[in-house]
Amino acid sequence: MALFLIMAIARTGAVAQAESYVEAPRVTAALQQGHAAEFGIGIRRNPLLAVALYCEAGTMGSPEGFFRVGRVLASAPRPLRNPAMANAYLALAARLGHHQALRLYDSRVASAIIGDECGVYGSSADGSRFDLDGYLAGQSPAKQRLALLIRNAARQYQVDPRLALAIAIAESNLDPAAVSPRNAQGVMQLIPATQERFGVTRPFDPEHNVRGALAYLRWLDKRFAGNWRLIVAAYNAGEGAVDRYSGVPPFAETQQYVRRVLHFSGFAAKERG
Repeated sequence: MALFLIMAIARTGAVAQAESYVEAPRVTAALQQGHAAEFGIGIRRNPLLAVALYCEAGTMGSPEGFFRVGRVLASAPRPLRNPAMANAYLALAARLGHHQALRLYDSRVASAIIGDECGVYGSSADGSRFDLDGYLAGQSPAKQRLALLIRNAARQYQVDPRLALAIAIAESNLDPAAVSPRNAQGVMQLIPATQERFGVTRPFDPEHNVRGALAYLRWLDKRFAGNWRLIVAAYNAGEGAVDRYSGVPPFAETQQYVRRVLHFSGFAAKERG
């Protein structure tokens, strides 16, 4: 985890470059979903889930993500409140160039050492059920219409609508104009090679994008015999990586992604229940 945080720092560059840092769609999605969990927008307030989502944004390279982790840990009700750990994340955010982080830093409290807290918060949050319908009800009318499009198309492609929606909100938070630094495009964040494989000629047209993604998910469903973990991992890292590692690849980003999608879909809680 410490190495991953160092890599995140290296990706964002020096403090002087932080002003020009642009959040990738997956990062923006995690921040928006963390905001909904923190303030109870569409779903019940869940500060633990908020911290887990903000942590994921941070480990994907977002100074804002680490700043929000520190902010929540500094003020959350016990037992989540942890001033020493809050200081550690605020200091990390400041090092990444977040100018407001030091304003919340409590100099009266010694900073903790960051270990695998993000993983711990994420695993703990998985134990609660995510209210997918409530979350979607808290979105804009345009995003609700897009969610309905995904639900209807998923049934036509014989893909579980919960899985399709969970991927859509993890990838772009239902933003049809999203473009990633790797040129993944549209609401389901299809890279050009996947677009070509599944006949997507208009990636920013929500219906074309969604149908291409669902065709890919149906193909993955057959390839991995309905195993949602492997399907989601392949959607993130490619089916070749899943084959190579005979399971979910040991990439921090992919493992976080799988956990987040399964949590949003309700599958993670189902596994525990």
